[in-house]
Amino acid sequence: METRSNELQTAIKAAEAAGAITLEKFGELSQSDIKGKDFKDFVTEVDKACEAAISLIISESFPDDSMLCEEGTVVKGSSGRTWIVDPLDGTLNFIHSFPVFSISIALKDSNNELMTGVVFQPVLQELFTAEKGRGAYLNGTKISISNRSEKESFLIATGIPFTEYHYIDSYFGVLKEIIHDCAGIRRAGSAAIDLAYTACGRFDGFWEYKLFPWDYSAGVLLVREAGGTVTDFTGEHDVFKRNSIVAGNGTSHKLLLEKVLNHFSTLNVS
Repeated sequence: METRSNELQTAIKAAEAAGAITLEKFGELSQSDIKGKDFKDFVTEVDKACEAAISLIISESFPDDSMLCEEGTVVKGSSGRTWIVDPLDGTLNFIHSFPVFSISIALKDSNNELMTGVVFQPVLQELFTAEKGRGAYLNGTKISISNRSEKESFLIATGIPFTEYHYIDSYFGVLKEIIHDCAGIRRAGSAAIDLAYTACGRFDGFWEYKLFPWDYSAGVLLVREAGGTVTDFTGEHDVFKRNSIVAGNGTSHKLLLEKVLNHFSTLNVS
């Protein structure tokens, strides 16, 4: 049975509050609710409302902690701990009424070690939770990484570059090899969901270059606590150094890491 610390209970409360906001507005966005944030990158009033709700709940319970949120909320606390929040991962899906998006909340300590992680998929009411050393869970039931070992059976998740093109050849080099070796590839449009699905064995592995901490922090802990391996593109444990992710079981992680090392070694992945 899952035991939940105060930190995890707070993260769940915040994620579910944000999830309720998304469901109220899903399919109801007007053009005035959508703003351009960067080239081909958007933010909605729902992202902002979710972030406000999450940051309020966390700050009320842990006022001494720092906070780093995708839409700009930054709190400098004194505890050495930092909450990392993506209030709506999959904004483009949400804008297009494509029902695949999530809320991602993680807590790391002063040594960059992830302590708590929550990924909530409101449409399916799927709550993925993890605490360091306590395992990973889906709606309170313990989950584990895929045990598949034959690459021909692997279903692999990834992200597709849409703003930066200097690494497009390296990306497609990896993609071409995975298409050849594995059974299939999927792109959910939310890295948090990709990692959560890897943690529970729906995907056998995941890789993506150039993410942000709010995209992957909770998902990384989920995969590790489900028995999987997560590194950056150089094979290092501290994923915060380079913001690139390779995740999977012993076989799939090794396979994916070999491929990204082959194709991304000429790039500056730092």
